[in-house]
Formats: sequence, C-alpha cells, structure tokens
Amino acid sequence: MQLPQDFLTRPIAHRALHDRQAGRPENSIAAISAAVAAGYAIEIDLQLSADGVAIVFHDYTLARLTSSRGPVRARPAAELCALPLLGTDQTIPRLEDVLAEVGGRAPLLIEIKDQDGAHGPAIGALEAAAARALQGYAGPVALMSFNPYSVAEMARLRPDLPRGLTTSAYRADDWPLLPPEVRDRLRDIPDYDRVGASFVSHEARDLDRPRLSTLRDRGASILCWTIRSPEAEEAARRWADNITFEGYRAALA
Repeated sequence: MQLPQDFLTRPIAHRALHDRQAGRPENSIAAISAAVAAGYAIEIDLQLSADGVAIVFHDYTLARLTSSRGPVRARPAAELCALPLLGTDQTIPRLEDVLAEVGGRAPLLIEIKDQDGAHGPAIGALEAAAARALQGYAGPVALMSFNPYSVAEMARLRPDLPRGLTTSAYRADDWPLLPPEVRDRLRDIPDYDRVGASFVSHEARDLDRPRLSTLRDRGASILCWTIRSPEAEEAARRWADNITFEGYRAALA
C-alpha cells in the first residue's frame, strides 16, 4: 500500500515538534499539538510497557528523559504515564493519547522500536499493542521499523496500513550492539519486498546508496532521518522525497 501524498509533501517532525526549552519534550502531547498546529506530519516512537501497552517513547531506558532509571519495559503503563518528562509538566503518553490528540489532523508516521535486541524474530507483543490502539482510528497512519520481522507482523495485523523499513548504513560505530552479520545483511535493505513495504526512511548521510535509487525506480517512496538544518534539508532533497527534521522549522510547501 502506497504512502498517502501528505507523507511526501508535509515535512515530518521527528518525535513531533519538540523543544524542551519551550516545554515541549520529544514525543510529548505538547510537541504533538505544536506539530499539528504548524501543519507538519509527525513521527513518533513506540515502546512496550510491562503490561503490554504501546507507549510513545524513544529510548529503551528512562534515564535520559525522566528522573527515573531502568528499562521502560519493566514498568506498567500507569506508572510510566505518570512520570514527568524532565523540566516540563508533560508526561509519557500512550499511543491512544497521541491518536486522540491528533484526531486525524496530521499524518502520523509510527516507528515500532525493535524489542528483539538484534532485529530478529522475537517480536509480537508491541505490534499487537499497536494494532489494538489503532483499531478504529481513521486518520492517515504509516508504520515502520528497523526490524523487518516487526514490519512483516504489522503487515499481518494491519494489511490496510502502509508500511516501510527504517534503514541505515549500519556502521559498526553506530550499531555496536548489533551483530556484524546482521548489520551486513540489513545494509542493502533485502527485506523490502518480503514485508510488503512501500517506503523506506533512510539515514540522511547515506542517501547516495545505490539500493535506494533502485527502490525508487521501482516506485518506493524515500524518506530520510534526521535533518537538522535548512542546508542539510537542501542536500537531502536531492535524493529523498521527504525529510524527517528537528531543531528548526522546515519550510511548508
């Protein structure tokens, strides 16, 4: 299923339109609301709570963004969603909270974070939680993950939603915990057809990879992450159909 056009024409706010100094931490309801008001598409991240709820949070541990410690997955949703995000009055939202805030007013690009540890087949609970939360939601949504098994599972659970792969050059320095054989395999995006993808969101500094040109010639949409200046945006748009950005206000068409 192809990406709706709004995912290609509206710049995508990375972890929503966040600015901690303005009280809008990443992946927060305040950042979501600001992105909607500004007219952007929105990218968010999903992690899993101890009781099987899809939580909108990027990291696997709490330390960087809250005053607590330990893994996200060790705590139930009610406890996670009561935690203040550092320096603000915002708390960690559930996917249902974000869907209620967006209400179909902006395209929502959802990254399902790898729960396997090696982009492998030990998945299922977070994908099921995401599918439950999305039931009945009528706004534009697309799903993606670095883990191709996760994308294949979302194809099974929600075949009606567009899906893609989050992709990378998989340099050893950037992925020290990922086994070398996994990095080597994923680098050239071998699972694109198997998972029924219609797009990739690729690392911006690797956009000249020949495999991307091949996929684009076959009709794939090419998004990229993460752009942090107008100059970087200009360079990325030579290769990519759209950008995921943060730290500045990308121009709207």
